[in-house]
Amino acid sequence: MIIVAGVILLAIGILASVLGWGGHHEAAGAAHGAAAAHGAEHEGSPIWLKRVLVSLWHSNIFFVGVSTIGTFFVALQYVAYAGWSVLIKRINEAMSAWILPGAIIMLIVFFVGRHDLFHWTHEGIMDPKSANYDAIIAGKSGFLNLPFYLIRMVVYLGIWWFFSERLRKISLAEDLNGGTEYFHKSINVAALFLVLYAVTSSMSAWDWVMSVDVHWFSTMFGWYVFASWWVSGIAVTTLTAIYLKQAGYLRFVNSNHLHDLGKFMFGFSIFWTYVWFSQFMLIWYANLPEEAVYFNQRLGGFNGAYTWIFFFNLVINFVFPFLLMMTRDAKRQMIMLKIVSIAILIGHWSDFYLMFMPATMKGDNGFIIEIGVALIFLGSFLILFTKRLSQASLVPVHHPFLDESVHHTT
Repeated sequence: MIIVAGVILLAIGILASVLGWGGHHEAAGAAHGAAAAHGAEHEGSPIWLKRVLVSLWHSNIFFVGVSTIGTFFVALQYVAYAGWSVLIKRINEAMSAWILPGAIIMLIVFFVGRHDLFHWTHEGIMDPKSANYDAIIAGKSGFLNLPFYLIRMVVYLGIWWFFSERLRKISLAEDLNGGTEYFHKSINVAALFLVLYAVTSSMSAWDWVMSVDVHWFSTMFGWYVFASWWVSGIAVTTLTAIYLKQAGYLRFVNSNHLHDLGKFMFGFSIFWTYVWFSQFMLIWYANLPEEAVYFNQRLGGFNGAYTWIFFFNLVINFVFPFLLMMTRDAKRQMIMLKIVSIAILIGHWSDFYLMFMPATMKGDNGFIIEIGVALIFLGSFLILFTKRLSQASLVPVHHPFLDESVHHTT
C-alpha cells in the first residue's frame, strides 16, 4: 500500500511538473529552454526528470545509511560487551537487508543521472582548454574523478554489505550450535568493522553528499551526516521493537529496554544539534564567502524556497524530541516513543532534502515527486526488512548475554 501510494504521488508530481500546475514549475519549465540555450542553469535532463533522479539519490542515501546503522549498532554492542540490547539484536541485523539493493540502485542512478547530481562530472570542467573549465573543481581532480569515485563507492558499499552478512551469518550459526565461540568471533569481526566504518562513513558523506556542493567544504560534514543516519537508525530500531512488542512478539522486551532506546534518541538528537550548531556557528563567525554560500542558499536563497525547511529541521530534529523525551516517564511510554521516532525519521529525511536540493534543483524544488519516491523506497525497505526479520528467531537463543537482557533494569 505504501509503494502504491508512492507511485500515485510520483505520477501526480511528474504530471504537475510537466504541465506546470501551480505556476512555479510552469515558469521554471518555460525558463528551461532559454537557460539550456545559454548553457547555464539546467544542463541535461528536463526539470521533472532531474527531480526524479535527485529524489532517487536522496532517498537511497538516507535508507542505505539507516540500514548500515543496524550493523553499526550490533558491532558497537559486541565490542562494548553490552547485554541489555541482545533482545533487539535481530532488528538491527534485519535493517541491513537494504544495503545490497541500495548499492545497486546507487550505481544505476549515478551512471544515469551523475550530470544532474554532480557539477564536477560535467564535460570539460577540469580541462583548462575548455569553456567549462573551473579552476577550483580542477584542483580537486585527484579525488573527484570518475574511476576513483566509483572505486570508492564500491569499496564503501562492499565493506558494509560484507560485514553485515558476516555478523548475521555468525549470529545464525550461534542460534544453531550454541557456545561462546561465535560470540568471541563476532567481537573480532565487529571491531574490524567499526574501524573501517569510522573511515568509510565520513568519506561516503564527502562523496555522496558534500560533493554535490562541489565548491563548498566542511571538515565537520562527515560527523554531521553520520549523526543524522545514527539517530534515524535508532528511531527505526525503537519503532520496530514497539510494533513487534504490540504484535505479541519480543515479550521479554520491557520498559527498561525502551527507556535505553529513548535515551539514545534523546542524547543523539542533542548530538546532531551540537554538530549542526558547531558547523553553522564556525561558518557564520568566519564569514568567508566560499563557506557562507552554503547557508546563504538555504537561508533566504532562491526567493526563500528553503528558509522554512531550514527552521523546520531544527524544530523537528531537536526542539521536538528534546521537549518530549526530557522526562524519564516519556522514554518509557510506547506512544511517546512512537511519535518521536516517526518525527525523527521525517525530520532527518528532510535534513537530507536540504543537503541535496539547493545545490541540484536550485529554486525548482518541490515535494510531491520527492515524497512519492520516498514512499516507494520506504515500502521496498519494509518488505526486505520484515522478510529478513521473519527468517530467524527474534530472540538469539544462545547468545551468552541473553539472560542479562531478559532481566535488564535501569
